[in-house]
Amino acid sequence: MKLLVEKIKLALQKRTGSAQQKKNHASWVAKGYRKEPKVTFVLQSHDKSLQICHVLPKLRQYDNAEIIVIDDGSKVEHTMRLAAALIGANEFLLRANDLFENVTYDKAIRLANGQYIALMQDDDDFEGVGWVEKAVDLFRRHPRMAILGGKGGLDIAFEPDKMWAHGGASQSQGDFCFVTAVNRAPMWINKELYTQHLHHIDFRFAPFQFDDYELCARTWLSGLQVGWYDAGFQSLTAGGMRLWNNDFTKEQTLLNGRLLYQLYADKQDEIRRLVSESNQQ
Repeated sequence: MKLLVEKIKLALQKRTGSAQQKKNHASWVAKGYRKEPKVTFVLQSHDKSLQICHVLPKLRQYDNAEIIVIDDGSKVEHTMRLAAALIGANEFLLRANDLFENVTYDKAIRLANGQYIALMQDDDDFEGVGWVEKAVDLFRRHPRMAILGGKGGLDIAFEPDKMWAHGGASQSQGDFCFVTAVNRAPMWINKELYTQHLHHIDFRFAPFQFDDYELCARTWLSGLQVGWYDAGFQSLTAGGMRLWNNDFTKEQTLLNGRLLYQLYADKQDEIRRLVSESNQQ
């Protein structure tokens, strides 16, 4: 019945011209939409709208950017707060039904128009946009670098007796270096190289855990590079995986640790050779 009433009301408005029509091309232009932003910030969030609202003004300090917030299965009050906060023409809310990082980051990357994409978490905090400017500069200096991590540069540890893999010892050194793998966040992506050579986040690792390591391993074997720098992030709160999904994370670690081993254990020497040669150039 409500749908029928609405249909009749809209039909009358259309026929009489009584509906308010304030939109025009000038009003659209005034919104200031950027078709080709330099950077896209992608923030994954679950019930942490206050934390997202805390960093939004900081992200807006980098003018040539767009912002995509993934609201992944949050309670309605968090969704409403995010919808009210994202007021810019280049600010978007991507709602998902508790699908976790693998699927939602992949969807957001496809949506992003930025030349460089920063995958972030809802507990990330930082001061200023120096970490953004530094990342953009590093991409310019290293045209084959498809991924740049700002948290930690790691090896991938393969354990033949257990037939599984996980993050190994830190490879981070100096202000910047090439590394075997990085984890989130931030995890920067060169959109053009990603689209041409990597195409997607591996859905076999869904819903989460070690898909970032897999992407890094695939990057090296595709003739591209993975770098690390210190973005200087701090944590606002406990990360969502530890806060909401401790047992689930353990389960995913076992499943995907075995899968990572199966896919790349026989390629570890080749990847480490490529990392070493890149650091020597």
